[in-house]
Amino acid sequence: MKEKTLRPVSGFWVIALIAVCLGGGIYGAVQEYIAVSVILFVVAAILCTSITVVQPNKSVVVTFFGKYVGTIATSGLFAVIPFSVRKTVSLRVRNFNSVKLKVNDVEGNPIEIAAVIVFKVINSAKALFDVDKYMAFVEIQSETALRHVASKYPYDNFNESGMSLRANADEIAKELATELQERLSLSGVEVIEARLTHLAYSTEIASTMLQRQQASAILSARQIIVEGAVGMVDMAIKQLKESGVVELDEERKAAMINNLMVAIVSERGASPVINAGSLY
Repeated sequence: MKEKTLRPVSGFWVIALIAVCLGGGIYGAVQEYIAVSVILFVVAAILCTSITVVQPNKSVVVTFFGKYVGTIATSGLFAVIPFSVRKTVSLRVRNFNSVKLKVNDVEGNPIEIAAVIVFKVINSAKALFDVDKYMAFVEIQSETALRHVASKYPYDNFNESGMSLRANADEIAKELATELQERLSLSGVEVIEARLTHLAYSTEIASTMLQRQQASAILSARQIIVEGAVGMVDMAIKQLKESGVVELDEERKAAMINNLMVAIVSERGASPVINAGSLY
């Protein structure tokens, strides 16, 4: 359905004409010109059916005996074809909050997800004639697109490669908006923004996945600590060798490395032990 812009007559001129017809009809009735009076009253009644008011940020779609005539997108008082049917469509920006959907991510983990969709109607003819109840169409297609996008990515990527729902919320929102626009273009709706409002593991696996996240965080932290400790030990041995403070054979180096690694990596503070003897 292609939208046509209707340029109607100003309603104030028609109201003035109605007033003239009513005045003439009253005068004719007084002067006993019954036929003329009846005709004028009928014309005034017909003209009254043509008056329509368009509110700001709304449009009026006009049909005449089942045929689409055009759309009035300008606010004001207008006169259109008498006995035509006018339907009002809001052009204001609206939002739709989806319910919490329970879906499986790409790894099969059940998650809960919800989103808010900000949209507006840009083609009133499509919104009325191409779909049945465009608001319900927007709701169903929004939930369908959200399920589809959520099933393409994991909730959290523990391998730190690729996209995930939790770490790439902005990219997921852009993809959701793009897919929604493709689905809703049929209904004359423009998607302004799409954002995730809720994202969590389903209750039956939430505690297990939390332990997995904690374990992953501990392993990552341990890896950083060990890498730093190895660098510090290597630096200490090199400085001792360059300064010539002490000469260490392989066994003494091994003992020193062991002590330094234990002192640095251990979660508790190291307790020094004074060795008055020798390693040999």
